[in-house]
Amino acid sequence: MKTQITGNDLIALGFRQGKWMKDAIQYINTNTLSQVELSNYLEQFKSPDPIGLHTKSVDFAINIKAENELEKDNVFKVVNSMQTLMKTPTLVGGAIMPDACPTGPDGIIPVGGVAVAKNAIHPGMHSADICCSVMLTDFGKADPKAILDAAHANTHFGPGGRDRDSQFRFPKELLDAFEANVFLKDKQMIQIARTHLGTQGDGNHFLFVGKSKKTGNTMMITHHGSRGPGARLYDKGMKVAERFRKELSPETMKQNAWIPFKTEEGQDYWNALQTIRDWTKLNHEVLHNTVAETLEIAIENRYWNEHNFVFKDGDLFYHAKGATPLDAKFMPDITGPRLVPLNMSEPVLIVEGDTTANNLGFAPHGAGRNVSRTQHRKSKTGTTMQIFKEETRGLDVRFFSKEIDITELPSAYKNANTVRAQMDEYGLGKVIDEVLPYGCIMAGDWQKNAPWKIKRDKRNKNKR
Repeated sequence: MKTQITGNDLIALGFRQGKWMKDAIQYINTNTLSQVELSNYLEQFKSPDPIGLHTKSVDFAINIKAENELEKDNVFKVVNSMQTLMKTPTLVGGAIMPDACPTGPDGIIPVGGVAVAKNAIHPGMHSADICCSVMLTDFGKADPKAILDAAHANTHFGPGGRDRDSQFRFPKELLDAFEANVFLKDKQMIQIARTHLGTQGDGNHFLFVGKSKKTGNTMMITHHGSRGPGARLYDKGMKVAERFRKELSPETMKQNAWIPFKTEEGQDYWNALQTIRDWTKLNHEVLHNTVAETLEIAIENRYWNEHNFVFKDGDLFYHAKGATPLDAKFMPDITGPRLVPLNMSEPVLIVEGDTTANNLGFAPHGAGRNVSRTQHRKSKTGTTMQIFKEETRGLDVRFFSKEIDITELPSAYKNANTVRAQMDEYGLGKVIDEVLPYGCIMAGDWQKNAPWKIKRDKRNKNKR
């Protein structure tokens, strides 16, 4: 060939952009390949034929049943969505837990779902809240009110991060890991990772204080995920997965697109997930450690587990969207039993258990919902304060924004006794202790009087 080949030429021929192109272009141009030679050489870089959906849904375990009319619609939607999901060509197994609830259109993995893929990572199946997790610290015989007060003074709920004066130290080894990964090394990602360290977000995330039923010790439990860094990684992962979907399996739903693990992108994304996991664990630790330092008390025990992540076992990738890993093989830093929170008025369950054919090595992650937040809000009668007092009687429940969010009160969630009964029925973990509730902190309805909303209302008022 007489003209120089460029990357755009190869893309125009239908080839996917990648690092291979640089060496290929150099080889082609150095050797001035003829048209036939070029065609033969590029054969090795051709994409395989499109992969179709499974004609039948892959079998999955159903560890949930409807106990009343309200739950029937929820279970029906969860099972139907899972059946559609299980036609995704990479999937080889799955399960749904008693706390399962739909999170979108048919075919989207439900909360409380486990999807097992072979040599593939599906960003949409771990969702944007990567490594949503829980950590418990045992503070011995400390006063639970003192723990909750110290935690309230040191934690951060709601949007955004910490200002420079209140930021926690960002370890060099973690910074190095961010800078070494193509998904994590941009400046904005690292800046958000710094400012969001020691923050808990909003929604169903919480800081819970209670006493062990077995020992009487005071325990603090935090629940949150990877905040801004995880959300940004999710967005990047979905874009890469979509490029692969268009090439490998156009029939697959966009939300179920995957990154092949054996590709360079797959390796980089897997490594990025592990770094985000490390960041999230530290995000819990700094809050727990600060409480101990503030009160000058010793930490007697600590353990944690994620329930929104991808777990690897050989060439199988277990996507748990709201499912607690029981099997030790899923957690390289296992330090104790697992945690299953229910709602603010119920104990946090401390569980252990064995892997079975129907649980796939997982337990529920909480109580789940039967109806949406909007439906729940519409179903309540009385003033917000009346509802709050009725549902939190005897508890020290605080909202960081000072605005009550009734969609996070106990009635918003499934019946805790039902979830526990189905855990026993389906062999989804054995309760070995309970953290009986003293109180908790949540973000609350932070949008009600958010600064940006107040400014907007003032501008609108001035225009009238």
